Amino acid sequence: MNTEEVARKVVELTRKQAWHDALDLYDDDIVSVEASGMGGSPETRGKEGVRGKIDWWVNSMNVHSFDVQGPFVAHDRFVVLYDADVSDKKTNQRHKMSEVGVYTVKDGKIVREEFLPRVA
Repeated sequence: MNTEEVARKVVELTRKQAWHDALDLYDDDIVSVEASGMGGSPETRGKEGVRGKIDWWVNSMNVHSFDVQGPFVAHDRFVVLYDADVSDKKTNQRHKMSEVGVYTVKDGKIVREEFLPRVA
């Protein structure tokens, strides 16, 4: 797949909240970077590390709505805008989140993703 095809597939799968299905689009050596780490480094390496982040999300959050806009594609990169309304399963605290995912594709697989949150 080329970058645009990968980008469209990411959007399709995230709109369905098919997080685990999206793992097929990732390179085995993916580098995933969050704005802040969940108790550690913001950088996760490897497909299994990304699977762990997905598992954490699914087990920790109730998703009330999840809006996906994009993709915005150029060369080997694309950007997707995510807006979510979620509640923490442990505390029931509800909040809205907005961030962009910036992705880099090589040989038909995502080799890097970085999430940048909207600041108020």
